[in-house]
Amino acid sequence: MSIIIQKEGILTTVQDTGRNGFRRFGINPNGAMDKTAARLINILLGNDEAEAVLEMHFPAPEITFEKSAVFALGGADFDAKLDDEKLENWKPHYAGQGNILKFTKKTFGNRAYLSVKGGFRIEKWLGSASTNLTANIGGFSGRKLQKNDRLLFKVQSSKFKVQSSKPKVQNIKISYSLIPSYSRFPTVRITAGAEFELLNAYSEQCFLQKAFTVSQNSDRMGFRLDGEPLFLLDNKELVSSAVNFGTIQLLPAGQLIVLMADHQTSGGYPRIAHIIETELPIVAQLGASDKIAFQLISLEKAENILLELEKQLNFLRVGCKFKQV
Repeated sequence: MSIIIQKEGILTTVQDTGRNGFRRFGINPNGAMDKTAARLINILLGNDEAEAVLEMHFPAPEITFEKSAVFALGGADFDAKLDDEKLENWKPHYAGQGNILKFTKKTFGNRAYLSVKGGFRIEKWLGSASTNLTANIGGFSGRKLQKNDRLLFKVQSSKFKVQSSKPKVQNIKISYSLIPSYSRFPTVRITAGAEFELLNAYSEQCFLQKAFTVSQNSDRMGFRLDGEPLFLLDNKELVSSAVNFGTIQLLPAGQLIVLMADHQTSGGYPRIAHIIETELPIVAQLGASDKIAFQLISLEKAENILLELEKQLNFLRVGCKFKQV
């Protein structure tokens, strides 16, 4: 039971929710850029939400189902079609043996996700199936997927075993209230970083009131932002300190970089802010020339927003389990 990459995409990798607990050894977490999308489609299929998924960029791969499967798509909309049938994101679909999944155009977003019911059979490294492209380890042989690569499905329990006839696919769909508010010009909420107060008054005003543009020089490690240069009150040397997905650092020339899923474990540039966790998926779907603005909120408010999301995800998890019984 497997899928095969008929035509490779520009960058397709195996990812999950990340490799956590090893940063003290200098091992970055990796994982899906849009973790909420990956979690949602896994929950929708009855999988563990940390199950491995395919993260795809456009042009995306052409995929043949060598055996029938139930699958779901989320994140960016790449106008997916199964043979000639147009597919929606955020709901389960059935693929029969020999069906071909194609992505014909980029409607919005920059990273689409594919999950199959039961999951892919991927050997984990340090507890995660995520691909570390720098170290060439994890995921599928530590690299992006190429033509003729075959991904096996996990051995499924009898409860979920695909029948010779088409199985019943539940008519359920993720609520819009749970889908991140994707936009090409979002205002995302942030909390103050350790060096936020080191910005001079004018730079602080620019940071919170002006827009920035995602540079062409951006990748899974970090998004460089073009905009009016920002400066500190004093150019002081900083000791390298821990950083995280969503940390916004100020570079020596006055430009900003937002650290993304493949970020380093520590850095010496000023950490002026952190994008709140619930809005990292919105940033993850941005591409070159898209714009972004920032709104400062308290740490307490950020924590409450995250708790509310986790509560809603738990409701979804319970609801999907009842639907599949």
